[in-house]
Amino acid sequence: MCYSKPICACQTDGVVLQGARHDRLGQDDTKLLISLMTLRAYLSGGMEYAENYGADWRKEMVSWLKKELRHEPFDPVAASEKFLKSIHPGVDFRRSKVHDLKTHLKIAKEIVELDSKEIILHSDYLICYYDESAQRGAGTKGELTVARIFGRPVYLVRGMELDSVPSWVLGCVDRIFNDFGELKSFLKEKYST
Repeated sequence: MCYSKPICACQTDGVVLQGARHDRLGQDDTKLLISLMTLRAYLSGGMEYAENYGADWRKEMVSWLKKELRHEPFDPVAASEKFLKSIHPGVDFRRSKVHDLKTHLKIAKEIVELDSKEIILHSDYLICYYDESAQRGAGTKGELTVARIFGRPVYLVRGMELDSVPSWVLGCVDRIFNDFGELKSFLKEKYST
């Protein structure tokens, strides 16, 4: 996306480069500009049906992304906990599905909106851990679809056999990795200077 002014906002690899002169940027210049910016990674994957709500792999990736790439990760597990404690204190969101459907639906809609806006407005790319918990739930599929529509790269780590991953999900991803080690190698190569 480029505007007609000489100083514009150019989108490169899903990243908007504010104030860049697009007519003078070379490949090395683009990599340098990207490296000077703080990129934001959305950590997508199973929560509702995952062990510990999928927090364990996310905590490890948050630490690695900050330390190794100086990227700012968005952890929806931590964000949801913070949201529920501050906006809906005293409500047991998981139990409300059975005991107070009206409240549950209200909160679920708020979380869907918050997470979707995070992807659309603030995230530069998504890391998705796709396993049985992600397959059983719906949020991960929705997040990947939003990312695809808004041009955010999606890097998927398989937590199950490839033939069990739905074609819809595969249609949303840019790269598929067998494990987090492969993903980390790729990210270091792509985003390190």
